[in-house]
Amino acid sequence: MNLGSPPFRPPTAAELLADIIVSSALDQAWLDSQSNDAARRHEEGGWIYLDLLTGDLHIRRSASGSQNTIDLDDPPLVARAMLVGVFHTHPNPTAEGWQAGPSGYDQIKDNLNGVPDLIRADDGTHFSGPNVRRGGLTGNPGYPA
Repeated sequence: MNLGSPPFRPPTAAELLADIIVSSALDQAWLDSQSNDAARRHEEGGWIYLDLLTGDLHIRRSASGSQNTIDLDDPPLVARAMLVGVFHTHPNPTAEGWQAGPSGYDQIKDNLNGVPDLIRADDGTHFSGPNVRRGGLTGNPGYPA
């Protein structure tokens, strides 16, 4: 996906999900989260950036999380780019009673952070937070203020 050079708006959650760079990052995060290993499963994730000159999307992975949490609070600054989304996994099985979609904490954080959050779980991909980066392509290059 390319929103123009330079881009005139941030991508929507649906556009992020449809992008090969983002879907590949979600696939890799899911594999890395070791969902099939009850003793080692953990959350994985990262940040999605839009290059403000080329309109291309870029991924930065975060440090691995624990069984049911990951820290996405401090996105790195990327030259010429703006944060337009985050992603993470929920590797714990729904068959064991774990929640696949966004937790209440995810929903609160995502609404505060102001960017779409894509969540991969054993039943597919879920979405939380605003549909598009709050404030468009203006303001802080990390989470919108």
